[in-house]
Amino acid sequence: MNWTLEVVPVPVTDIDRAKDFYAEKAGFKVDLDSEVAPGMRIVQLTPPGSRCSIAMLQGMPAAPGTKEMAPGTLHGLQLCVTDIEAARAELVARGVDVSPVRHVGETGWEDGKGDTWNSFMTFHDPDGNGWVVQEAPSELSER
Repeated sequence: MNWTLEVVPVPVTDIDRAKDFYAEKAGFKVDLDSEVAPGMRIVQLTPPGSRCSIAMLQGMPAAPGTKEMAPGTLHGLQLCVTDIEAARAELVARGVDVSPVRHVGETGWEDGKGDTWNSFMTFHDPDGNGWVVQEAPSELSER
């Protein structure tokens, strides 16, 4: 049996502001924007080429046995791209505040690209949820 990661909840304070950021600035595709019950809304978006989506919830109670995350507390979600410089240029052109491309060197984080699998950049959504983008040597289907 396969266990596939398909949806990651992202805690936000303003679902419309977050939807705008992820769709217009980060370039994610809006898959769903639905009021599932009175006052309960789900917005689901998918990064280009990904099989895993993010979901933002408004007015929904936490699932039994789970805890709610405060907006801005989700960090370290990682996206992979095959051309980190082109991806950075696209995000900057869309108005996203993106870190420089960095790699792990002998003394820690250093500016510039590194070797295979060692080039990264970061950005945050309007609530402060943090994302890491890593350069991969090829598309996932080719690895």
